Amino acid sequence: MNTNIIVKNARDNNLKGVDVTIPRDKLVVFTGISGSGKSSLAFDTIFAEGQRRYIESLSAYARQFLGQMNKPNVEYIEGLSPAISIDQRTTSKNPRSTVGTVTEIYDYLRLLFARVGTPYCPNCGREIVKQSIDTICDKILSSGVGAKVIIYAPIVRHRKGEYNSLFEQLKKSGYVRVKVDNKQYELGEEINLAKTTKHSISVVVDRIVIKPDVSKRLTDSVESALKLADGLVITDIDGKETLYSSKYACPECDITIEELEPRMFSFNSPFGACPTCMGLGVKTEFDVELMIPDKSKSLNDGAVRLMGFSMDASTWMHSYLNSLARKYDFSCDVPVSTLSDRAMDILLNGSKESFPVYNKSGRLAYNASHWEGLLPMMKRRYSESSSDDIRAEYEKFMTSTPCPDCNGMRLKREVLSVRIADKNIYEISQMSIDEALDFFENLVLDSTKSMIASVVLKEIKARLRFLINVGLNYLTLSRPSATLSGGEAQRIRLATQIGSGLVGVLYILDEPSIGLHQRDNQKLIQTLKNLRDLGNTLIVVEHDEETIMAADHIIDMGVGAGVNGGEIVATGSVQDIIDCKQSVTGQYLSGARHIDIPITRRQPKSFLTLQNATKNNLKDITVDIPLGCFVAVTGVSGSGKSSLINETLLPFLSNKLNNARYRAIECKHIIGYEQLDKVINIDQSPIGRTPRSNPATYTNLFNLIRDLFASTPDALERGYKSGRFSFNIEGGRCENCKGDGILKIEMNFLPDVYVPCPVCHGARYNRETLQVMYKGKTIADVLDMTIDEACDFFSAIPSISRKLQTIYDVGLGYIKLGQSATTLSGGEAQRIKLATELARRSTGKTMYLLDEPTTGLHMADVDILITILQRLVSAGNTVVVIEHNLDIIKVSDYCIDLGPEGGNQGGEVIACGTPEQLAQNDKSYTGIFLKEILNRQRRST
Repeated sequence: MNTNIIVKNARDNNLKGVDVTIPRDKLVVFTGISGSGKSSLAFDTIFAEGQRRYIESLSAYARQFLGQMNKPNVEYIEGLSPAISIDQRTTSKNPRSTVGTVTEIYDYLRLLFARVGTPYCPNCGREIVKQSIDTICDKILSSGVGAKVIIYAPIVRHRKGEYNSLFEQLKKSGYVRVKVDNKQYELGEEINLAKTTKHSISVVVDRIVIKPDVSKRLTDSVESALKLADGLVITDIDGKETLYSSKYACPECDITIEELEPRMFSFNSPFGACPTCMGLGVKTEFDVELMIPDKSKSLNDGAVRLMGFSMDASTWMHSYLNSLARKYDFSCDVPVSTLSDRAMDILLNGSKESFPVYNKSGRLAYNASHWEGLLPMMKRRYSESSSDDIRAEYEKFMTSTPCPDCNGMRLKREVLSVRIADKNIYEISQMSIDEALDFFENLVLDSTKSMIASVVLKEIKARLRFLINVGLNYLTLSRPSATLSGGEAQRIRLATQIGSGLVGVLYILDEPSIGLHQRDNQKLIQTLKNLRDLGNTLIVVEHDEETIMAADHIIDMGVGAGVNGGEIVATGSVQDIIDCKQSVTGQYLSGARHIDIPITRRQPKSFLTLQNATKNNLKDITVDIPLGCFVAVTGVSGSGKSSLINETLLPFLSNKLNNARYRAIECKHIIGYEQLDKVINIDQSPIGRTPRSNPATYTNLFNLIRDLFASTPDALERGYKSGRFSFNIEGGRCENCKGDGILKIEMNFLPDVYVPCPVCHGARYNRETLQVMYKGKTIADVLDMTIDEACDFFSAIPSISRKLQTIYDVGLGYIKLGQSATTLSGGEAQRIKLATELARRSTGKTMYLLDEPTTGLHMADVDILITILQRLVSAGNTVVVIEHNLDIIKVSDYCIDLGPEGGNQGGEVIACGTPEQLAQNDKSYTGIFLKEILNRQRRST
């Protein structure tokens, strides 16, 4: 058996014919400068080939459903195992997906509750017991003499199939009629059912008229129905249907529930989901707080902020609402907050009474039949709109609130009344992973239930421990997957893979340490080693120093990024990397290069104070954020950092400074925001979602370049305007490829092939446009320049040169002006956004918010990032960073540390002050690790 994975001549993206040997059954770390080709080698080459080979091994029938996969640009790869990718882009955005469902723990919980749960009446709370045949018959007889009763046996309930053999069997058994999907049929007639549709089938066992001597016949019929339908019988008494169970019913409230099944506890199944919210737990409705954000304004002054709603004096809505106010004796010129409850009800929900409408001169225009109301009007417009853009605009005025029937619990009342140790399935799902494990460790059941539940409990506890081992003890099982960070989602998948117990697999991970506090790093590393020790190979793309040091084998890529990267700089042990003089990673690991600690810390100009913040797990905290400083918000994972900054501070400042529409925040007040003029959230989301978007278009450089080309003699002579040089509109672009530069060739049984456009040869523009030149270069030539080349080329044009210089300063000199936005990494996209901000004229009153900006960045790139952020602060602005990276924390002016733990045990302020002050606080986990790095660096200097 081959003990190595051998890659020969890999050339995907910026890889320059890479040859590399990777040892199998080891923990291998790929590291190097951001953009050096690590992901291209790990994911686009090794994983892509492993996945392609696996799919090619399947039958032709199976492959038609999976589609074709492109072969990586590599000569060959030997020793490849089946590959599993655990990256950051696989987080489900489905609102039905939760931590419990992703890890399969919720599936085991459903099974546990179905087998050992105790049902209680949802009305009176009495324990529900099984109903006997005599009890069922007595209830039917109590309907009175003369009542017409039909006895049904519900043999199929919401299941797919045609059931032809079932109908034939029933006919042979002597039954005459069935009810299928609420429609009666005789078994002698042909019953055609769609195979792929769910059906409900009930057999008519008997039709009885209640008489004094009917008791024996009724008992026999009920007994037959119960036997036929496995303990269920439906009675139709004068048109009213009632379900009885010989298993569970409340004698006081006449409530009957079905035999407990796992599907009853699923909020994704109609058997268990709350019928009002369909198992989502929330209802999305138009929110009055967003429709009328400032109630101190009057209606005529524009208190209502809705798309297509204007109260200008010349509009019909102005006349309409003022006439409505005249009818119901309220004014449109007073603050909305002073209107009576009756007036607000009429304004929002409408009125069915007619009223005269007067024009702006006071004359009667016409009689209105009614006033629809703002809420019904918005609902109607939203439902009638066929445009996704318009619907998205309306959705800005909507908010999700807990379902009024299930209170956000997602399940039916009768399902939530099933308990184990006085807890229902929702209450257990609301526990943190730590609390849930403690609950199951101490769960006491009787001897019979213990035997039934032993295997299920073993699986649940094992999976909970896996989640704790990867540092996710603070999450709850009910946490929606869409709210997880990339690192959290990746660690959940990692825990799930450990639970699967696979052997001989190649796992490829993309920075699993993202979002993880140093305290939990060792747990993650040990988890990776356990996966390796099972007999698997792990390739981890990582920048974290602790993970690199723990690796069995390291592959360092570089030397630079983009066109300057794509090569293997060094391979081997940690010492081999340190000994390589060319390795930037080695220089940082040895301490030869490091990020300097500032000699002095900035003093705050003043403070922004958040009072009594209570969002999520925040425990009514008050926090002072210094202005004019570099502020780091720290704490263990789940301690409340994002709740404080992204879900409290950002919405408030966006509403006040950026004219945004966020719902009222869970914070008593924020004092001092008047000292700021805007807030900017800089994340790692793509700068564009289509290949047409590029660094030149995002930074508005392309507008200046097009204007420059439009002012050349050639363009003036031809009458070309700047629009001629856009590849997005007709005129100057190549119409054969619509300005894409490439054409997609569809291959029926092979992957689609992309080829350069045969007309423009990839230039994107038509021949006439490309005849216009500036300094001997066409517009297509300019888009193909790197930032480095463009800086020299446009050095004489200050407006262009200044923007280019800022992109160069953030370390992106290697990217091309026209490089597709979809090919940029998250770190590169973030730095382009930072460069755009640096190029703007600073007011010195801006607050920048960044959530873990070091994601995907090498130590050298972190050094560049710090320089950029310090420039923003030096201009008088405030930078607030949520971060675990100690290099960022140590250079900050002020730290706010939250904790002490994650989840319910977090949400408190542990320490505030300079990094040195934080390092002296023994209660702060961040301070403990910060103290170590501060002392180490001071010793080395």
